[in-house]
Amino acid sequence: MKKRLLSLLLILVVLLAACAAPQEPNEDAPVTDSAGNTLVTDAEGSTVVSNTTTGKGSGDGTTASGSGSTTGGKNTTAGSKPSTQTLPGITTAKPSSCKHADKDDNGKCDKCKKSVLVTVDFYTINDLHGKIADGDNHPGVDELSTYLKQMRKSDDYALFLSTGDMWQGSSESNLTSGKLTTDWMNQMGFSAMALGNHEYDWGTKPIRENSDFAKFPILAINVYDRATDKRVSYCEASTVVDLGAVQVGIIGAIGDCYSSIAPDKCEDVYFKVGYELTDLVQEEAKRLRDSGVDYVVYLLHDGYGQSRSDSAVSVTDSQIASYYNTELSEGSVDLVFEGHTHQKYILKDSKGVYHLQHRGDNQGGISHVEVTINSVTGTDTVNTAQLISHSRYASLSDDAVVEKLLEKYEEQIGSADKVLGRNAYYRGYEDIAQLAADMYYQAGIERWGKQYDIALGGGFMSVRSPYKLYAGDVTYGDLMALLPFDNQI
Repeated sequence: MKKRLLSLLLILVVLLAACAAPQEPNEDAPVTDSAGNTLVTDAEGSTVVSNTTTGKGSGDGTTASGSGSTTGGKNTTAGSKPSTQTLPGITTAKPSSCKHADKDDNGKCDKCKKSVLVTVDFYTINDLHGKIADGDNHPGVDELSTYLKQMRKSDDYALFLSTGDMWQGSSESNLTSGKLTTDWMNQMGFSAMALGNHEYDWGTKPIRENSDFAKFPILAINVYDRATDKRVSYCEASTVVDLGAVQVGIIGAIGDCYSSIAPDKCEDVYFKVGYELTDLVQEEAKRLRDSGVDYVVYLLHDGYGQSRSDSAVSVTDSQIASYYNTELSEGSVDLVFEGHTHQKYILKDSKGVYHLQHRGDNQGGISHVEVTINSVTGTDTVNTAQLISHSRYASLSDDAVVEKLLEKYEEQIGSADKVLGRNAYYRGYEDIAQLAADMYYQAGIERWGKQYDIALGGGFMSVRSPYKLYAGDVTYGDLMALLPFDNQI
């Protein structure tokens, strides 16, 4: 099969060189807010949500950044204890000898007058698709690694999270079945990752292997084994990060994207979606809060279907109803990080809960939210919600972690830099998709002749980021990035 794949890739290179070149697409139009005003990013490439505080359920409709959200009281009812972890390199403060009280909820203990506030920063990436090493058309994670390490040093508590689709999409990650990417996440100290649909591109076995290898839990509350009707053993419903004074619960789920997975890769599982998923998340959130959790983050591999401005935009329930039930924002979930749709937005739902996604893939970028939690009353305030673009950290020095990982897995990924041929002209998405279709068709004719009608499913020929190919040498890694799916004819 590998020989056939290489042959098909070589055919593609030849076809690329032979066809005429389309024009390069224009750059994206300026981003505007809901009022039609052109947005200006700061010198670091980010639009920041400033700190203002409103009631969580205010739904005030403001698109100005930073309508902070303040949520209700702390639930300390005893319950089953979820799996708990601490942040790497962080020593949580010892419990105070004072039994704190804060009746006026001003953030200071009524008795000892000390602050009872804890500030937590969440840094979330989505849909990385294995882009660990720098490419001609996409950034790797070397500068990102430097930035995240800086944030872990400068912030009181910095949690690194992912909303899935982390492994499939680059030669270095594909050739290791995602292990190289998981290794990077281990070394960076990620706290959790939601399972994405592309994690199933190689079937269940690599997911199990990566789950065993990961030092963080892979979360999917709604993935069930068909044979047992129980949640799959390689994923957890939630995890808790113990910060000493406060507990942060994290729930993860995959959205209604079962149909986007090749049937033979996921035939042993099914996803609970819609109201079934809502019920699961509500029950898990209650369990977490009953066990003493102060703040619940929801990692969802699904999301809004279009990009919005970098500032917070209020949305109605119906605008996000296709993938999210706002009943979850009524005391179950405090913050939602999303993925899958590769869009860029900060949304605020009708109950005041923020939803963020940063395009991912070859765009780079991070969704960042800073929250201050009152460890006595359980109320919280969103201080900052922002989309951090790659330009903000692109000038930082490269962290050595990427180079070391590439050396570690050199035997498995050595073929990625092999030059297969030369592309004469710039090629866009449609050009490459048509060539891939021709290639599959010719392979089908060679195998079956005219014995069958040949139908080509669009998903198998979907061109992935960077969605284009420039003139010059073409490597195995270049083609694997454009057509990463290990499809068999």
